[in-house]
Amino acid sequence: MSPASVRPATLADAPAITGLLNEIDRIEIGRPETDQHTVEADLKHPETDLTRDSWLALDDGRLVAYGLLWDESGGERVDIDHYVLPEHQATGLRVLAAMEARALAKARDNGAERAVVHLHLNTRPTTDTGLLTDRGWSVVRRYHVLRRAVDPASDLPPEPPAGVRVRACATEADRLRVHELYQRAFADHFDFQPREYALWLSDIDAERLDWSLVWIAETDDLGDAGFLLARDDREAMGWIRSIGVLDEARGRGLGGFLLRHAFAHFAARGRDTVGLGVDTANATGAPRLYGRGGMSVHYAVDTWEAVLV
Repeated sequence: MSPASVRPATLADAPAITGLLNEIDRIEIGRPETDQHTVEADLKHPETDLTRDSWLALDDGRLVAYGLLWDESGGERVDIDHYVLPEHQATGLRVLAAMEARALAKARDNGAERAVVHLHLNTRPTTDTGLLTDRGWSVVRRYHVLRRAVDPASDLPPEPPAGVRVRACATEADRLRVHELYQRAFADHFDFQPREYALWLSDIDAERLDWSLVWIAETDDLGDAGFLLARDDREAMGWIRSIGVLDEARGRGLGGFLLRHAFAHFAARGRDTVGLGVDTANATGAPRLYGRGGMSVHYAVDTWEAVLV
């Protein structure tokens, strides 16, 4: 049955949305791992107009489905988040249909003839994926969320490779440098969208970021050639948001060094677990790097795609 109401979200809805997402977390991965500040950051996305790009579905006052849409491409590519409780699939479908219509309108406003929409879902989601396939959605990529236990007695600060130095991101010039390295290192990755500096700061929720957990690796011959961006504001675990190494610096051990460097810092801060996400089809060998670093799969996420015309 359709819910009593579907309305746009506001920032004041963040606690209720967080509650819904954690209820879904418990079903999909066994424990709640969504923090309210990450929901708030999503709601404040600069390419999202909450009045037209968000949906809350309530059944007798209970939030049962939630959707959010944003457009970083300025073209045909549009992203959505969509969450629904298992017993409310008809409501979820109603929200999804509204999101598809809005995505196509956004793409056409951008001058595109079609919308290519991406949605990330747990591989065992609360969403009935049959409803997605019936509407022409298909899986185009798989990601793993990895995690590793850390301990201050065994995860000690590593020695850098020969000719390599590492520094914390301490100045605005360093932040600009990390942005440049990020854009270059990920330029050829699946679904990468180039982002100017101000928008990138919003993407990484820079207002809450502890920049002492962002490091730059420098080599004697290439200068700044890699970075690691981590954050310690997740309740469930320390989090490595991204590791990037320039193509010309690959094969020198920079990625593994930065990974061990982050493990040591998180262990020293009292964390017992560190996590990150990785594209399983990553062409740079990142999954193998993380496996050698002792990380294992916590859960998997599929990227679903629909082409709307």
